[in-house]
Amino acid sequence: MECFIENLACPGNGYLLFLIPFLVVWLFLCLNAQVLVVVSYWLLFKKADKPGWACLIPVYNTLVMLQVVGKPWWWILLLFIPLVNIVFTIWMYNLLSKSFGKRADFTVGLLLLPWIFLPILGLGKSTYTGPAGK
Repeated sequence: MECFIENLACPGNGYLLFLIPFLVVWLFLCLNAQVLVVVSYWLLFKKADKPGWACLIPVYNTLVMLQVVGKPWWWILLLFIPLVNIVFTIWMYNLLSKSFGKRADFTVGLLLLPWIFLPILGLGKSTYTGPAGK
């Protein structure tokens, strides 16, 4: 039986077997990061007196987040519009930072490294001060 790609993609050669440990480790790290983010959102919602399980339901979690930051429900419609959703997501994370007494530099952290900055809000000593810090 001949392979289409010379000696690289043939199942019997074993050339790609060295990738399996890297893929397993990568999958393990990604799953752990996702679990950390979900737990952080759960505790973040609990701090804001919202149901923690809301972080598990895809659209409802955004509606709860809008309540946490003090914005109306129809903002979720704006999050479905391409390019507009980027602006409103950044704005929503900025309001989330303010809701927990943080500054704009924390917003940058939430956007670029959520698996680090969300646990600071959820698992750390940060307290919810009200929608947008009011």
